[in-house]
Amino acid sequence: MSDFRAIVIEQETESGRILAHTAEVRRVTDAFLMPGDVTVDVEYSGLNFKDGLAIAGRPGIARVSPLIPGIDLVGTVTGSDDPRWRSGDRVLLNGDGIGEAHHGGLAERARVRGDALVRVPDTFTSEQAAAIGTAGFTAMLSVLALERTGIDPDAVRASGSSILVTGAAGGVGSVAIGLLAGLGFPVTASTGRVTEQSDYLTALGATAIIDRAELADPGRPLQTQRWAGVVDAVGSHTLANALAQTQYGGTVTACGLAQGADLPATVLPFILRAITLVGINSVEAPPALRETAWRRLAADLDTDALASMTSVIALAEAIPAAESILAGRLHGRTVIDVRA
Repeated sequence: MSDFRAIVIEQETESGRILAHTAEVRRVTDAFLMPGDVTVDVEYSGLNFKDGLAIAGRPGIARVSPLIPGIDLVGTVTGSDDPRWRSGDRVLLNGDGIGEAHHGGLAERARVRGDALVRVPDTFTSEQAAAIGTAGFTAMLSVLALERTGIDPDAVRASGSSILVTGAAGGVGSVAIGLLAGLGFPVTASTGRVTEQSDYLTALGATAIIDRAELADPGRPLQTQRWAGVVDAVGSHTLANALAQTQYGGTVTACGLAQGADLPATVLPFILRAITLVGINSVEAPPALRETAWRRLAADLDTDALASMTSVIALAEAIPAAESILAGRLHGRTVIDVRA
C-alpha cells in the first residue's frame, strides 16, 4: 500500500511545558517514517502507561513532534538492510526509544533498528506477543533479577514469606504475578481496587492481596520483615516501604513510578538488612538480554493466564483508552490491532 494509518501526536512546547497537543488517526506515507534499517508491517501494538501519557498530552514522553506513539510493535518484516532480518520474518520490538524519540508501533508500518528486534517465539501468536509487550518483558526482566540474586521459590515458601508485587492489576504486575506463580513463588498482590480485582488477581496466581494504602504513606525506615523479594512498579513511598519491609538478603526490583519518581528512604535497609535494589530498564536492554527474556517468557508464561488478562481494541480506540489507563480503569494488558 502506498499509504497507511497511524496515530500521530503533534505538540507545541515551551520550556518543557506543552502548550498545544493533538492526537489523531491519519493516513501517512513512507516518507513520514524516520530512518531505520528494517521496515515492518505492524499487526499489533500494546497500550502501556507511557503510551497513555504520550497520547493524552502529558509531559515527559514525546520528545519529538510529530510522533507516532507506541513503545511496542509486533509484525512482519517487509524490507531490511540488516542481514539478520529478511522479508517474512515475524518480529517484535519493545522500547528502544520508539514511541518517545522515534516513530512507534501505533501504525500499520514502522521503520526501526534491526539491533533491537527479537524474533517472535514460535510458541506465541502475534497477538500474544503484543499482549506480553513491554509490560511482560519488564516483568520477565524483574523475575530474572530476583533469580540472579538468589531468590528461590523453595526457600521463600519455607520461610513463610512471599514476593510482593505492587501495581498488581497493571500490565507489569499482572504478568509478574503469572510468571512468579508459575515458577512456584507465593505472591502477595498490592492493588488499590481490592474488592474489584481480588478474583482477577487470585486467578492469576496471587496467594494474598493487600490494599495499596498499606504502603502508600510515609513509613519508618525499618519495619517488620515481610517480603523475600519485591517487584515494584509504583515508586515513591510505596517503594520506600517495600524496602523497609523486605527480609534480610532480599531483592527489590524497581521498574515504574506510578506514585512518583522520588524515593523517600534511608540507607538502613541496605546496610542493616543487606537488601539489593535492582533497577529495571527495558528501553535500553541489550540484544542478548532481550533474547534471554523472550526465551524465558516462551517457556514460563501460561498463555491461558495471558488470555485472561488481555483485551483487544482497534487503532482509533487507543486514543480514548489513554485516559482510562492513566486513571487506572484498565487492568491487565490492552492490545491494539492496528489493522482494525
